[in-house]
Amino acid sequence: MTDVGDFASRVLAWFERHGRKDLPWQQRPTPYRVWISEIMLQQTQVRTVIPYYERFIARFPDVASLAGAPQDEVLHHWSGLGYYARARSLHKAARQILERHDGRFPERFEEVLALPGVGRSTAGAILSLACGQYRAILDGNVKRVLARYFAVRGWPGTGSVLRELWDLSESLTPRRDTAAYNQAMMDLGATLCRRGTPDCDRCPLADGCRARQEGIQRELPAPRPRKTLPVREVSMLLLRNADGEVWLQQRPPAGIWGGLWGFPEFDDEAALAAWLDEHAPGIGIEPWPRIRHTFSHFHLDITPCLVVSQNPPFSVMDGAGGVWYNSAQPAALGLPAPVQRLLDRLQTTETA
Repeated sequence: MTDVGDFASRVLAWFERHGRKDLPWQQRPTPYRVWISEIMLQQTQVRTVIPYYERFIARFPDVASLAGAPQDEVLHHWSGLGYYARARSLHKAARQILERHDGRFPERFEEVLALPGVGRSTAGAILSLACGQYRAILDGNVKRVLARYFAVRGWPGTGSVLRELWDLSESLTPRRDTAAYNQAMMDLGATLCRRGTPDCDRCPLADGCRARQEGIQRELPAPRPRKTLPVREVSMLLLRNADGEVWLQQRPPAGIWGGLWGFPEFDDEAALAAWLDEHAPGIGIEPWPRIRHTFSHFHLDITPCLVVSQNPPFSVMDGAGGVWYNSAQPAALGLPAPVQRLLDRLQTTETA
């Protein structure tokens, strides 16, 4: 039987000596600042998040500035972090806070949980780290520590496994020093109880870890059941004019890359060529090598097709929800990573 007090004291003692205490969101940890960091840290590692976080906070230092900004600008500051639904939810939540809570970030659990994009663990992290409340958390790092220490088998996405891990987290979280404990558990999972290669020799919980005793650390937590990802194909029209500008269109607000800007898309090269034949017969097409972008649930194979015209007869595009984009003087638009990479290559080919 695990001694709850001993478990927490070991974690806290380790954190005091080895924990991370200089992260940007740990300085002046207001609910707003912690909220932004927690959303960014979903699916993304700390070292990647830090520069994005610093730029985001510099531009949107509070709820009012975030709520009042155009969504395009919010997505622009998110470009490259991926999982763009997080940015759209942040923007929507900021406006909700402005309307329902007079611009003050709520400090009641139910109200925080009601914000778009905020789940049970994220709400607990915000209120414990920023407000000192007693709230358990269960992010990916905490799941890994608990699954290994207690040898909890099964994929944590399964309802029964998730309930067991939540029960463990709530039973172990101390009512005093909750913020330090929660940060310690996240740090422990990120730095020692790592995915794949845990550093058990330096872990403060090694003595009682059942996974270590059974030699199954690398097998826990059990991975998501593997399935073959389907492949979708698309051809993108990279239309460049005499000024070196390229045509970008805004995607629908929902779905993949919702609200972001990208190149016109066609089902395949034949469809793209047919469209060109109708609107600009005889214009040349330069297909580029196919690139693959992988989402959580499918692969997207992209065939970029460069079309250069000194005076493009594309009046059909004027006013069609798009812009002529100048990479040398880029507008503040949200761009998916593959689109940004293609824009970078376009600029390189233009100056070569």
